[in-house]
Amino acid sequence: MARASNSVRIIGGRYRSRVLHFPDAPGLRPTPDRVRETLFNWLGQRLDGLVCLDAFAGSGALGFEAASRGAARVVLLEQERGAHEALLKNAQALAISGVEILRRDARSHLASSSDSYDLIFLDPPFAGDLLPIILPLAATRLAPDGRIYAESPRPLAPEGMTVLRQGRAGLSHFCLLELA
Repeated sequence: MARASNSVRIIGGRYRSRVLHFPDAPGLRPTPDRVRETLFNWLGQRLDGLVCLDAFAGSGALGFEAASRGAARVVLLEQERGAHEALLKNAQALAISGVEILRRDARSHLASSSDSYDLIFLDPPFAGDLLPIILPLAATRLAPDGRIYAESPRPLAPEGMTVLRQGRAGLSHFCLLELA
């Protein structure tokens, strides 16, 4: 059962101020409001018509925020059972369309999917150091002019990518990337 503190709110768009609830889960760190606000300022607030992937959905804050701001399709991947069930409940409570929630590992999805995405959110648990493995796979799934948002415990400078914008909040470094 989710505690009251295990919640985040959608900060913009159609579902602004709606609350998402999520359970305790290892490595689950929802992207804070201030960081999401910065990210969506970088992206231009509206994501009309974009196809997005939230590869480590967790609370769903990034994926639901994208849907709220007009993304045509958002795929949320979450492997942990409790978090996956919470994502399904939140989508139902919002009566949101264009959101697909899969209980699937991000690495296998990126390696086997033929889908391409305009925007990919990568916020894996920091303990597993998955970003160096996932980032190159995500780059192969980018649509032309696509971008990747990534969070990491240290600054990123991935080979073959350009850092468009970057910031830091607490222990998290975050950046917006595109293919070089």
